Amino acid sequence: MAKDKSRLALHDLQPPRGSHRKRIRVGRGPGSGIGKTSGRGQKGQKSRAGGGVRPGFEGGQMPLVRRIPKRGFINPFKQAAQVVNVRHLALLAGGAEVTPETLFGAGLVRRPDRPVKLLGMGTPARAFVVRGVAVSASARAKIEQAGGSIAE
Repeated sequence: MAKDKSRLALHDLQPPRGSHRKRIRVGRGPGSGIGKTSGRGQKGQKSRAGGGVRPGFEGGQMPLVRRIPKRGFINPFKQAAQVVNVRHLALLAGGAEVTPETLFGAGLVRRPDRPVKLLGMGTPARAFVVRGVAVSASARAKIEQAGGSIAE
């Protein structure tokens, strides 16, 4: 039986040519071209182990993030809604109510305790009863057109 060359196997996998370059080992003598100071120059904060400045530090000058004016309020406790399109409701069992728990059980949302919103992309496969889930206007129209209902 002749071997099929088009078949891919794990032992045949190789990275693209030139994508993996050898690690540069610094500080290995003057012949290497990056010995002694290891490409860090002479003295100073950036030449030391663990040296360097934090992101946004401008050498003592008032940083940009503190110079520009601030406006409004950002709620640190806001939880972004997990979105589900009505076309994905077909994954739910027949006659199942659409709740955060049933969506979680079907693998459509990651957390049942976080807000969920139904969006109107696609068409629902059958009539659904939606409870405890936020619904966009287009999703509401499609669900009601399919004979479903939205319990507030």
